[in-house]
Amino acid sequence: MPRQYSTLTLAEARQILAGSEAKAESLGIPYNIAVVDAGGHLLAFSRQDGALIGSIDLAIDKASTSRIFDKSTAYLATLAQSGDPLFGIQESNEGKVVVFGGGIPVVFDGKIIGAVGASAGTVEQDIAVAEAGFAAFLSKQPTMS
Repeated sequence: MPRQYSTLTLAEARQILAGSEAKAESLGIPYNIAVVDAGGHLLAFSRQDGALIGSIDLAIDKASTSRIFDKSTAYLATLAQSGDPLFGIQESNEGKVVVFGGGIPVVFDGKIIGAVGASAGTVEQDIAVAEAGFAAFLSKQPTMS
């Protein structure tokens, strides 16, 4: 019997995009933002007017990297330095693994149901844009009593 898992819906992905876009606008930087589902496949994407073309694949790959390894890309970066346990990991998966900040898993009810990736600013700004999308998603979820 196939294993079942929870995943983001398109509506939820749009909530994430909206939250990330609002943060990008507050920074004054046009962003590329990607949301992947629980399987790591692209679910939704936003390229704001004027966003860097070179950041399109980075946003998508940050989201995918975060999902396939179930870690933030910033955390993976700390493990991928020379002499550390994951050194060279960025060469795996056909070179699509991104090991700098801006990709974060989307966790709900203790399960990873997707991920968001953002690219266009500094690493810190990319992380903030991705986190704003995740926060927007969480704010729309029913509270548990």
